[in-house]
Amino acid sequence: MSNRIETLMKEMERNHLDGMLVTSTANFYYLSGYYTDPHERLIAVYISTSLDPLLIVPAMEVDDAKKAGWSFTIIGYHDHENPWQLFAETLQSNGKVPKSLGIEYDHITLERYESIKDNLPDTAISNAQEIVANLRVMKNKKEYTLLKQAAELADLGIDTGIKAIKEGVSELDVIAQIEFELKKHGVQQMSFQTMALSGIQTASPHGTPSMKKISAGDLILFDLGVVFEGYCSDISRTVAYKTITEEQEKIYNTVLAAQEKAIKASQPLTPVGNIDKAARDHIDKSGYGDYFTHRIGHGLGIQTHEYPSMHGNNKLSLKPGMCYTIEPGIYVPEAGGVRIEDMIFMTEKGPEILTKSSKKLQIIE
Repeated sequence: MSNRIETLMKEMERNHLDGMLVTSTANFYYLSGYYTDPHERLIAVYISTSLDPLLIVPAMEVDDAKKAGWSFTIIGYHDHENPWQLFAETLQSNGKVPKSLGIEYDHITLERYESIKDNLPDTAISNAQEIVANLRVMKNKKEYTLLKQAAELADLGIDTGIKAIKEGVSELDVIAQIEFELKKHGVQQMSFQTMALSGIQTASPHGTPSMKKISAGDLILFDLGVVFEGYCSDISRTVAYKTITEEQEKIYNTVLAAQEKAIKASQPLTPVGNIDKAARDHIDKSGYGDYFTHRIGHGLGIQTHEYPSMHGNNKLSLKPGMCYTIEPGIYVPEAGGVRIEDMIFMTEKGPEILTKSSKKLQIIE
């Protein structure tokens, strides 16, 4: 049995849970080692304190799950079958129907919740999503290596995007060149929709790239990441094309200094909220506090955004093994926006910056 499942079982016992049903794609992969996109179909790992682990997957994926290393029982269901009924029948045949069952409230749909209740009417259901989330916060050496490799590919994406900047090239043209280059390096998918915004579009933190043409005087904001063997990267860089105004340069330098202060504040046992405060205080003092409209960062791993949320009220202490982003930004409607984001891996000696792309202000000629 994997160490992750054994650790989860200990946490279940501490939380008085007989069983736990994990249905989110990320947690399913974390516990099973099998990565799949289920679309609308059910996939699940069932962990019990009195029964060997159980996998539920579409019948067409049973062999793939075995090849990925799953060695326990698999319920493979066909599209015309009810997987919840098959799951309940398996538990009943073993005489191991749980009295208490933990599920992920942030993932389970109402329809699936009702299906569990219908098929396991005597089982008490509770929200146990934080149990797995807490396990995933701490990364082991293998996860560190995968995150570092994913970060290297993100750096390649930034380098490719900067080289693609030319007069009259559209934002989507730049994105196409980034993703094409990464595909040539074996990247199967991006960890989220690649962003390349230009001009006043950069003033929207989550703007939508378009056919807008890049022209002299534009800031260009990149935000991208890849999935490498199940682990995600995330990086943001902002550059200028041909020229830059005094205010845009001031905004850039303010964001860069804020990020440097937040990284310096990242030390073992430091509360997460202090990281946000270190950057926010600097931006406030520079007169741009109203234009820093999001948290300083987020956890990173199998998902691009995972626990912990790096906001100012989070009192969780940083510990070696955590991976997260630090990404201050200033977004001024008339001037444009700047965001600088890095992946940080906390070590016993302090923060290691996994993304290496230059943060020196670049004016692309």
